[in-house]
Amino acid sequence: MLIDGKTIAAEILEEVRQSVVVLGRSPRMSAIACAPNFETRKYLEMKRKRAEAIGITIEIIELSEDVTLEAAIARVTEAAVLSDGVVVQLPFPTHIDREALLRAVPVNKDPDGFQYGETVGACFSPVIGAIDEISKRHELSWQKKHVVILGEGILVGKPAAVYARENGADVTVLTRETYDSARLQLADIIVSGIGHPHFIKPKYVKAGVVIFDAGTSEDGGVLVGDVDPSVAEKATLFTPVPGGIGPITIAYLLRNLVTLATAK
Repeated sequence: MLIDGKTIAAEILEEVRQSVVVLGRSPRMSAIACAPNFETRKYLEMKRKRAEAIGITIEIIELSEDVTLEAAIARVTEAAVLSDGVVVQLPFPTHIDREALLRAVPVNKDPDGFQYGETVGACFSPVIGAIDEISKRHELSWQKKHVVILGEGILVGKPAAVYARENGADVTVLTRETYDSARLQLADIIVSGIGHPHFIKPKYVKAGVVIFDAGTSEDGGVLVGDVDPSVAEKATLFTPVPGGIGPITIAYLLRNLVTLATAK
């Protein structure tokens, strides 16, 4: 079954809109970017428009490319005081310690959930929120399932491993150095976030597998995922790229923001 992420996102956004009405004010989020390129600006503007449509205000703060870590952390700290939530919009320049910058966002102001799995009370990150939402809607149990996660990045692989283990799964994380197609073929559930176009082919998965494709990259100018679309024929659940997890992540980010605003 192909997951229709756009429909799920629309339903979450309507739920969030109603929560904003109950809250009685416009929640405020600060998005901090550093010398954003065209694609990052486009993505931020899309976030802003989605938020505005349901009564949420997003302020976009642009830092110069030569900003120091100390100055960037100071802006995060300042924004956290004035906002219900702060998003550090990656990427940042290589001279910035990304981990230190992300940790500067207080957990009660972190709708991106970067501290999920490390700090009590942290939100699900939007990708994990999307996976959880899909799992609940389709009554997918992770208990005692063999889960293979491709990649160990902070956006997908690392939090996905935490989520799977919290839900009772047997987890294998495969990286460039440890990749083993035989292990992939044994997986009941695959979560991929490596950004390698159509890396996973039908021959690498078993019938009935569940696929969460959270990897995106360009192939000939077209946005594609880590998993070849033909794998859907063997999968019981399959999130396509585009249109699967991606649309849900923005909706889930805004849901997290309103949850944080309500808890104040």
